[in-house]
Amino acid sequence: MADLPKAAKGTFDELIAGLDPGLAAIARRLRAVIRAVDASTVETVRLGDHAATYGIGPRKMTDGYAYIMPMRAYINLGFYQGASLADPGRLLEGTGKGLRHVKIRSLADADRPAVRALVTAALARRRSTSRSKPSVRS
Repeated sequence: MADLPKAAKGTFDELIAGLDPGLAAIARRLRAVIRAVDASTVETVRLGDHAATYGIGPRKMTDGYAYIMPMRAYINLGFYQGASLADPGRLLEGTGKGLRHVKIRSLADADRPAVRALVTAALARRRSTSRSKPSVRS
């Protein structure tokens, strides 16, 4: 996916095209987990970012709560407000101010209850922070 502008949008199938079949299956499973937790999730695939964002709206940083990002040997399941999430399973990795991710290497990893719990917590956190922001009227 060379030379794509960061904002280049596409489909989930385009995002996982060319992946090893095992990694593509993991990405699809994670997508299913997210949709099982949040049937109304807004999926925005940004091919330039090489990721699919899931949120309460289409904006990545202000609406998104999770993302799927294929890597060479695993799939990153990331959380935009991950640093604020409880992580009793100690799955989250990363040292940034807000973002955290889980490296998913198998379908069994994707099916762990702790992974689903993180998605549920991330969604709840995003919903609570979006309600606490004052509305802007034009």
